[in-house]
Amino acid sequence: MPDVEKRLEIALRGAEEIITVDELRSLIETGGGRGYLGFEPSGLFHIGWLIWAYKFGELIEAGFRMRLLAATWHAWINDKLGGDLDLIRRASDHVVHVLEALGVSRSSYDLVYADQLASDPEYWSLVIRVAKSFSLARVRRALTIMGRMADESESDFSKLIYPLMQVADIFYMDLDLALGGIDQRKAHMLAREAAEKLKRKKIVAIHTPLLPSLTGPEKMVSNMERDDMLSQIKMSKSKPEGAIFVYDTPEEIFSKIRKAYCPPREVEMNPIIGIARHIILRRGGTITIERRPEHGGTMEVTLEELEKLYTQGSIHPLDLKNAVAKRLVEILEPIRRYFEGSKEAHEVLRMLRGSRITR
Repeated sequence: MPDVEKRLEIALRGAEEIITVDELRSLIETGGGRGYLGFEPSGLFHIGWLIWAYKFGELIEAGFRMRLLAATWHAWINDKLGGDLDLIRRASDHVVHVLEALGVSRSSYDLVYADQLASDPEYWSLVIRVAKSFSLARVRRALTIMGRMADESESDFSKLIYPLMQVADIFYMDLDLALGGIDQRKAHMLAREAAEKLKRKKIVAIHTPLLPSLTGPEKMVSNMERDDMLSQIKMSKSKPEGAIFVYDTPEEIFSKIRKAYCPPREVEMNPIIGIARHIILRRGGTITIERRPEHGGTMEVTLEELEKLYTQGSIHPLDLKNAVAKRLVEILEPIRRYFEGSKEAHEVLRMLRGSRITR
């Protein structure tokens, strides 16, 4: 097992926010603890999910006993896959297969289904205790964790149960750490606040960046909080035109990236820069930018150099797109081979792709 500083470095790698670093260090110094990542089994695995998948594997490497919560009931509440719980379960299996293809072995973490938690009356006792700790307004503000706006609870009261369940998940499993995208920040802060009121231990929260949609940002509300804003522009399987899926062919990847939003000289909210930053160069290294001799010729650049040169206009968007597409094809190749070689994984993928319900 690496020493404390090395394990902390691994745990911090690629995170957008840690609440708090001192608490994380304390956990590592005492041997780690129980952590989790909860995901909605809502369809097919796109490359935006690779960001948390990499971090999930790194937390295992850092010594945490990780749980993967397939949030089946949460997906049902959130109207995913038409509320078909059998299909939602199969979508859970799909994620497990992708993790296996990435080298995160099924034996290295615990897989838990939300319906297992929901079968215990004590779980619902926790949901009620959490609910009694907050006002309606406070819970409504957390609805953005499920990609919903606060007023959507007006027509479907079950939406208000979702944040309460997410907090109850954490308490029921007696967790020390929660991993999620930055769009899950409000749920984790709700859990930390509830912990004070219910005299439970506070979780450490690790938030990963979100990958922007290939279609680019839509008009944002000027006073929108950062995590809410990012959740609105992130890559999503419910908008397949803006997503690259881990099983996409090289031809599909090149086609999607060439059509993608990639404004010259802009790096923030640029999905192509985002792929380079959070997937291709997340652990350092370089990327090859091929250019014609009259445009400066081929060069190898680090992430810092890439962003600087792109901002200066020294790298053309098409050259960037070609470089990113080429590397992404290489990164996804083992996943494609896994799905071609595993009859079970291929069958689950076929079922989900064949379903008319894709969101």
